[in-house]
Amino acid sequence: MPERLLSELREALAAGRSQLEYLRDLGFDEIPAAQRAVQVQAAGPPGTESLAAIRADLGDCQRCGLGKTRQCLVFGVGNPQARLVLVGEAPGREEDEKGEPFVGEAGRLLDRILFAMGLQRDEVYICNVLKCRPPGNRNPEPDEVSTCEPFLIRQLGAIRPQVIVALGLFAVQTLLQSKAPIGKVRGTWQEYQGIPLMPTYHPAYLLRNPNGKREVWADMKQVVERLREGAG
Repeated sequence: MPERLLSELREALAAGRSQLEYLRDLGFDEIPAAQRAVQVQAAGPPGTESLAAIRADLGDCQRCGLGKTRQCLVFGVGNPQARLVLVGEAPGREEDEKGEPFVGEAGRLLDRILFAMGLQRDEVYICNVLKCRPPGNRNPEPDEVSTCEPFLIRQLGAIRPQVIVALGLFAVQTLLQSKAPIGKVRGTWQEYQGIPLMPTYHPAYLLRNPNGKREVWADMKQVVERLREGAG
C-alpha cells in the first residue's frame, strides 16, 4: 500500500478514536444509530436580506477598536438556511488567523458535539457575537458587543433558524438581554424573538472543566428533540 494512503488511513483511524473517546465521555457506549440522526433541512423562506449582503455591509469593519488589532474579520460559516444556529462569544487566535469561527481546539470539540447529535458543520450555521478577536482573548467590552450585536441580529434574521444554541456567558446574555449567570439559565429553554434558544456552556469552558461535558450533552439532547419535533 502506498505510504500516502497509509498515512491517510492512520489519520482517519486517529480521528475516529478521538470521536469515540468523546462519545464515551458523554455517556455513549456505541456510535449513535444512523436512523436517529437529526435531519437538518432548510428552515423556511429566507429573511429580507442575505448573509452575503450583511457581510458586504460589514466590509473592513473599523466601527470599534478591535478593527485595528485583528488579523481577520470572522463573520460566520455554514448553511445559510440552517434550522440550527450556534452562537459563540468571539474569535480566538486560530479563528483570527483563518477567518472562520470555531476552528481551534474548542471548535474541534464543538465538531464532536455536533457529530454526537448526528450533524455535520456544514448543516448548521456557526457565528459569534463579536466578529473580531479581543486582544489576548480577553472578555468583550460592552461597547464592542453593542457595536457588533446589530450584525448578529441581522444574521439571525437572514437565516431564520428554528433553534438557536447560545454558547457561553456573553452569547447568552447578549441574545437574552439579561445579566443572569449562565448557571441559572443553562439547560432551560429560553426565547429569542420567538425562536427557542438553549443556553449552554462554551466548548472552551469544557476544555477547562471536562466534568461539564455531560451537562452540555443533556442540553444538546433537548436541542435534538426540539429539531425532531420541528421536522415532524
